[in-house]
Amino acid sequence: MEILDSAWFTLQGLVADVFSADWAGIVLKFFPFVVLFELPVQAIVMLGAWRYHMTHDREAVHTPYAPTVSCIILCYAEGKDVIQTVRSLTEQLYTGHIELLAILDGSQQNVETYEVLKSLLPYVNARSNRKLIVAPKTQRGGRVSSLNQGLAIASGEIVLALDGDTSFDNDMVRAVAVRFADPNVAAVSGNLRVRNAKKSLTTRLQALEYMLSIHLSRTGLAQFNVINNVSGAFGCFRRAMLQKLGGWDSGTAEDLDLTLRIKKYFARHPSLRIEFAPDAVGHTDAPDTLWGFLMQRLRWDGDLYYLYVRKHWQGFRPDLMGWPNFIALVWSGLCLQLFLPFMVIVYMTYMLFAYPFGYVLGVMGFVYLFYLLLTAVMYIEYWWLLSERRRFDLTFAWVILFFPGFTFVTRVWCAVATLTEIFMKQHLDSSMAPWWVLKKTKF
Repeated sequence: MEILDSAWFTLQGLVADVFSADWAGIVLKFFPFVVLFELPVQAIVMLGAWRYHMTHDREAVHTPYAPTVSCIILCYAEGKDVIQTVRSLTEQLYTGHIELLAILDGSQQNVETYEVLKSLLPYVNARSNRKLIVAPKTQRGGRVSSLNQGLAIASGEIVLALDGDTSFDNDMVRAVAVRFADPNVAAVSGNLRVRNAKKSLTTRLQALEYMLSIHLSRTGLAQFNVINNVSGAFGCFRRAMLQKLGGWDSGTAEDLDLTLRIKKYFARHPSLRIEFAPDAVGHTDAPDTLWGFLMQRLRWDGDLYYLYVRKHWQGFRPDLMGWPNFIALVWSGLCLQLFLPFMVIVYMTYMLFAYPFGYVLGVMGFVYLFYLLLTAVMYIEYWWLLSERRRFDLTFAWVILFFPGFTFVTRVWCAVATLTEIFMKQHLDSSMAPWWVLKKTKF
């Protein structure tokens, strides 16, 4: 009881400091990892989202620009789930030609998926301006191998790299293609939603995370041409740019790797852009258990260190990326994603040893309230300005109460993933490619 009284007293004191405008005291308590790292990034995101809302030309989607689009569908063991992907691409409201390239990795092990794809050939090829090509790869080579195989046979001006278990709204291709009417656009990141969002609390939290970290954040970052990543499950590229780069590079985290390689042209070509299409929506399944989520993020977050520090550290230069993207990557990539998780752990460890437990609980309660307020403000902006499914998204408002804790867990786990990559090189043991492929990579 004494501990709870101490926590409540501490929380009241911190809240009172806010209302008494003792900002200097608050800043000193939480500097630098909130004031220096997080708030400026979120402020830029929210400012950019507002700017998009005010300047977005909603008539642009009707621009008569309809080049051939090649959709590289990465297939492995999806089975009947690939039907939804192929059908959603076939039924697109797009007047141009859509070429569906289903690249089946390891076709000998995945006979069911192969048979399902072959059964879809009459359905797709009977439609005008639609063509399905099934390309089985007998021996498994991984995602990058499949992507480059698809690029080799693609004929479209625009190439979409898509996961075989991701489905799409029927105006997706049209929304993507119109962005490429600008010859300076090298790539477009599509908008992703969680398809199984209501299956568990874990999927609900990820659904809210996707709303804020993909839909809201990338909308805002795109206004300053500092998109952080073109998603591997839904990435769109100008084929000429892919060919110029030599396709995808071997290894894991091929999506962020390609994004960084594109950005190395930005200083030499200041008009070059990576766009985000919030109205081009894809739907993907997220892990529905906490353990499945953590295992997914162990790979994702470990890949950040692999790419930023092991592979691309020499390319973090303003004379290659330009100053805006150099600052954005150092700030939000190295500092916010790699350095901050360790600061949080050190800070928490210090607090637990240096102060009474009741005081620590009070501080944690204040931190919770701060992130709860920040999440609520971002959610309201997203829902009011950007959401194309307001009634559905409103059902996730209560999840905000759990989101600060979810963010804390993911941040601490990011440090675990980074350490795993540092000491064990986990990128060499990824499910994205066979071990014998990854072992042959330079890094």
